[in-house]
Amino acid sequence: MSQPEGACADAALQPIRRAEGEPLFAEPWEAQALALAIALQQSGCYTAVEWADALGAAIKRAQAAGDLDDGSTYYHHVLSALEHLVQEKKIATADLLAAKKAAWIEAYEHTPHGKPVELR
Repeated sequence: MSQPEGACADAALQPIRRAEGEPLFAEPWEAQALALAIALQQSGCYTAVEWADALGAAIKRAQAAGDLDDGSTYYHHVLSALEHLVQEKKIATADLLAAKKAAWIEAYEHTPHGKPVELR
């Protein structure tokens, strides 16, 4: 693969920019979901085209359901696309995803304020 040239090369070396005063990610789970999606793609679990198609489809479903489409729900779409792909590629079943989500909710609800949430 060739190296990017010109402005693309310069842009590739720059940190991700954010709006003045706004965090890059509003919540840690947003960064974690995106990082997992990237890691699975880089591991060959799915292609960049499959990821783009899944994310685009998740956004279209949300828009059809009345999503505000103002950027505030973007990482919900990332999570939806990720869940779709891991099920489609048989990385995890819907039942396993639901069980893990329930376990995290249970752990969160029983973790004292200020302590890290951990699955047991």
